[in-house]
Amino acid sequence: MKFRAHDTFFIRKGWLSKGMKNVAVKPDIFVAKDENPMDVLGIGANMVKSLRYWLQTVCLTSETTKGKRIQTLTDFGTSVFANDRFIEELGTLFLLHYKLATNRDEATAWWFFFNEFSMSEFTREDFVGSLQNYLQMVEDGESVAIRSLNDDFACIISTYVPRYKSNPGKESAENNIDCPLGELGLIDILSRKAKTYKKATPAVDSINPWIAMAIISDQALGKTEISLNELLTAPGNIGRILNLDAVSMLDLLYKVEKTGCIKIIRTAGLDIIRIQRQYTFQECVDEYYRSL
Repeated sequence: MKFRAHDTFFIRKGWLSKGMKNVAVKPDIFVAKDENPMDVLGIGANMVKSLRYWLQTVCLTSETTKGKRIQTLTDFGTSVFANDRFIEELGTLFLLHYKLATNRDEATAWWFFFNEFSMSEFTREDFVGSLQNYLQMVEDGESVAIRSLNDDFACIISTYVPRYKSNPGKESAENNIDCPLGELGLIDILSRKAKTYKKATPAVDSINPWIAMAIISDQALGKTEISLNELLTAPGNIGRILNLDAVSMLDLLYKVEKTGCIKIIRTAGLDIIRIQRQYTFQECVDEYYRSL
C-alpha cells in the first residue's frame, strides 16, 4: 500500500508523453549521473520524482528493483507510445485510468475510491473517514498520516476534475495545466461552496467496445461466463472502474456484443455474459488501436 507517493503533483498534460519518449531513448533518465533529469525533462526535482512514480503507476513503464534503477516501456506502454504517443485518444485515457484505479499497491487511495468507496456524493471528510475505517478493519489497523490521505483526496480531485470547473477564473498561467484524465467525466462538482463532489457516469458512446473488453478480459481470469452483477459491482470490473449503473452498463455490453467477443444471456433465469472469443488485455488494446 502506498499513499502520497505523487508528492502532491497530479499527472499534467504532456508529462506521460515526455516520460515515455525519454525512457525509450535513455532508460536510466531518472537516475543518470551524466545528465540532469530536471534539465532533460524540463521540470523541477519534485516533479521529476512524481513523473517517475506516475509512469510506473499507470503501467506505461516498469523499473528494475535491483542494480541500476532503469525504466523500460511495458507492452502496454509500447502500444501507447507507438499508436497514441501524445495521448490524445479517449480510449488511451480510459486504459490509463483503468491501470491507475486497479493499482492497489501503488495508488491505494485511487483503488479505494473506485472499488470500495460506496458514496456517490461526498466531501473530503467522507472519503478520508471511510478510507481510515477501511484501513482499520481490513489492513490490520494500519495507520496512515491524515495529511497523506487529505493530499491523496486533493490529488484524486485534481486528476478527474478540470480546473475550469474547480477554480473558474482563478487559474494562473503557471498552473493552468489539467490532468488529461479530467476528460473522462468520472467526477463532478456538486457545490463549490460546500465542497461536495459526485461520481459521474461517462457517456457510453465515449467508451470504445474494445476498451470495455480489455477490462472484462483482464478481470475474467480465464472464466468464460460472468454474471452481470459481478461486472457491475466486483472491484476492478467495468461497473466500478467506469462508475456505471445497471442501465449504462447494459448499453455498453450491447456495444461489446456487436464485436462478437461476448454474448449477453438473460433467459432461463440467467443474467450473464458468455465470452465467445478469448482475448488478453494486451490483445484488446491492440485491437482498439487497429480500430481507430
